[in-house]
Amino acid sequence: MSNMVIRGKVWKFGDNVDTDQIIPARYLNTSDPYELAKHVMEDSEHTNFAQEHQEGDIIVAGKNFGSGSSREHAPISIKYAGVPVVIAKTFARIFFRNAINIGLPIVEAPDAVDEIEHGDEVEVDLEKGTIKNLRTGKEYSATKFPKELQDILKAGGLMEYAKSKLK
Repeated sequence: MSNMVIRGKVWKFGDNVDTDQIIPARYLNTSDPYELAKHVMEDSEHTNFAQEHQEGDIIVAGKNFGSGSSREHAPISIKYAGVPVVIAKTFARIFFRNAINIGLPIVEAPDAVDEIEHGDEVEVDLEKGTIKNLRTGKEYSATKFPKELQDILKAGGLMEYAKSKLK
């Protein structure tokens, strides 16, 4: 993830999207990330997300995104479905950590979430910590990651980052 500016079409979700909505437990018998991606968000309000989203589409959600189990399957299924970033009002702590560890950028931006609508196109600048709604032209401030976290995301996750540091 060398480019820290991400642009995509929004799929909007509500509050308290838990890990069972993100990747239903019935699919956890596989650890194949591409298999998991085929069922991402299947038990959420957009049951058709896995089939209908385009690679590069962005998930925008309300409070407490990723609550529930501590499994890494949830952020992995989102990342391998081609979702480049998740924007939410707040994230469950363990999901936040898992997402960073696997190299999935996640951004907290309550004001942006309130005003962004399903289908809008947005541009997220992870280095500046900004989100721009391309429909309205309005810009919002968002989580600006410290350099260490940006480096982990750029490397594609904690394992890749650690490997690059050991070289």
